[in-house]
Amino acid sequence: MNGMLNDPSSALSLLQTRRSAKPRAMTGPGPSEEELKEILSIAMRVPDHGKLHPWRFVLVADDQRDSLGAVLRQALSEEDPCATIAHHNKEDEFAHYGGTLIVLISAPIEGHKIPVCEQQLSCGAVGMNLLNAATALGYVAGWVTGWRAYSPRVTAAFCRPGERIAGFVFIGQSTVELEERPRPELTEVVSAWQLPEFP
Repeated sequence: MNGMLNDPSSALSLLQTRRSAKPRAMTGPGPSEEELKEILSIAMRVPDHGKLHPWRFVLVADDQRDSLGAVLRQALSEEDPCATIAHHNKEDEFAHYGGTLIVLISAPIEGHKIPVCEQQLSCGAVGMNLLNAATALGYVAGWVTGWRAYSPRVTAAFCRPGERIAGFVFIGQSTVELEERPRPELTEVVSAWQLPEFP
């Protein structure tokens, strides 16, 4: 890892080739305790206007996955009373996806001079750094949200008042080859600024 910091070509290669993994196709082992500390330390090296660290991490241990599954199934019953057994089984499968599970929490400080939107952007940068750091250490990672991230019951299980779930990040080994997805052409997303004519 330290060598990469001194080798711009290696760092660029990582950024040019990093791809997200599908958590449902992930298995263990995840990062060791020391590797996880390194990943989280790297994740925090983001722009943070006001030095507020408006984000935090919640680690879900392997022996807590049954409890997570119970929370998700209860939340599903509240979200969709007509959900089938298959839908409930899917939530239990989600709770038991392989690898390490980190729940990224957006924790903005309301009423601060730093706008909430900037604090949320900082949290998003943390999520991206999580993925990059995991990749740099030889793991694959997947960042997902879905209805679970917005469910009041799931939110209450992880968040303090005023917080929200920014995503569930799984880190481990992929059981399938990672797929490249289409990226936009630069011409689609880059333009030269033109000074507007103000009245």
